[in-house]
Amino acid sequence: MELLGIHHAAIICSNYAHSKHFYTEILKLPVIHEQYRSARDSYKLDLALPDGSQIELFSFPDAPQRPSYPEAQGLRHLAFKVADIAKAKAYLEQHGIVVEEIRQDEITGKQFTFFADPDDLPLELYQV
Repeated sequence: MELLGIHHAAIICSNYAHSKHFYTEILKLPVIHEQYRSARDSYKLDLALPDGSQIELFSFPDAPQRPSYPEAQGLRHLAFKVADIAKAKAYLEQHGIVVEEIRQDEITGKQFTFFADPDDLPLELYQV
């Protein structure tokens, strides 16, 4: 078996309209497909990333909150590649998003920072 990359990451949100706005209007991810599934009272929104990978944004009624602090076992965060981390940080802050200070990866020497989505899911910007 040979893994070729990541196809998608799935995210369950608490407020579909708020999260859809965040991912499509602030992060500017294009919509591939949006579907309301009445049997599950659930939305599924497929969003495109420039490298061909996707984010699947789901809404489910009464989904439990994700334990984040202290960090819980499981997926830790989702990281996005950016060309200019200072510019990306400033853009997010202009939209009212709290972004941590930019740090440098001790191993790669690359710069990175963290911010959160509307459900406090940790997201990372990593300069390539």
